[in-house]
Amino acid sequence: MPIPAGPYTPENGGWISNPLIPIPENWQHTYVSIRGYNGEGEEIPLTGLTNGAWPAIVLQPGASGLDMPPYELHTDDSPNLDGSIYRGARAAARPILLPLYVYGIDRKTFLSFKRKLANALNPKNGYCVLTFIEQDGVARRLQCYYMSGMEGSEAVDSSGFTWISYGIQLTAVDPWFYGDVDVQANWSFGQSHPLLGNPFLPLQLNSGTPASGTLIVNNPGDIEAWPVWTIAGPLKSFTFTGPDGSAWGIPAQPGGADCLAVGRTLTVDCRPGWKTVTDDQGTNYFPLLNANPVLWSVPAGTSNVQADLVSGSGTPTVKVELLPRYATY
Repeated sequence: MPIPAGPYTPENGGWISNPLIPIPENWQHTYVSIRGYNGEGEEIPLTGLTNGAWPAIVLQPGASGLDMPPYELHTDDSPNLDGSIYRGARAAARPILLPLYVYGIDRKTFLSFKRKLANALNPKNGYCVLTFIEQDGVARRLQCYYMSGMEGSEAVDSSGFTWISYGIQLTAVDPWFYGDVDVQANWSFGQSHPLLGNPFLPLQLNSGTPASGTLIVNNPGDIEAWPVWTIAGPLKSFTFTGPDGSAWGIPAQPGGADCLAVGRTLTVDCRPGWKTVTDDQGTNYFPLLNANPVLWSVPAGTSNVQADLVSGSGTPTVKVELLPRYATY
């Protein structure tokens, strides 16, 4: 039987004989660079070579590990059931392979390039930052540590008097890409301001007056992000409840005193490895938190955060910022 040439669309009830043909957009090649010394060293471009006579360090075809990171699955086995029971997953460290070609117009230039690359990759000098920039100007950055691949080989097909090829192996202990722009906003409880691209419900606080509202939070990344909250007093009590129902906050103090006095600024850092609650004078407020506090993350996409606050005698403010994380560049 003849094979239909058009695409099949069930919603339209059959085959389309004259489908619209998409027009590809002209898109330049991705710019890639590496920077050592914890991202503070000299930037070494790995793409953009347009002339074979130029000395350069060039990224060749065959790079791997730049899309999804590997995952570890946690499962339980049962002696009476086939297969396993899924319990959870976590993203593991991301292994990366970069085939690099180092070329100099003379021996001196070649040796200088090798030395510069070796110093940038040396993990004792800190991590290196891989940067990927598309034509739209959006940058994605990945922190990596050198593992192996620059030992060098004097084989005929691996090196010459003014050139050498490497298979650089890196590992990203944090497997996620980051952008250059964090998502942040300021909020004054006397008037409405946009927060993370969405308005807080109209909220007017007077001295000692409780108020609550739903905060619509938009995380543009691919996975959850960890916010940093900056809260300026006065507040008698406050609680922030995340999309999953977990919460953190400071309850009302004995005698009705402000839990956060006027002039004090409290920073609540929810990031893993930090998890701190301190004010601008370095005082630790963590013991003042509610029982079993959870410094929750913000999932990808749009979600709701519940805010319950009791203001002191003044106008408190809140600043929220988060750095979105991406699975690939």
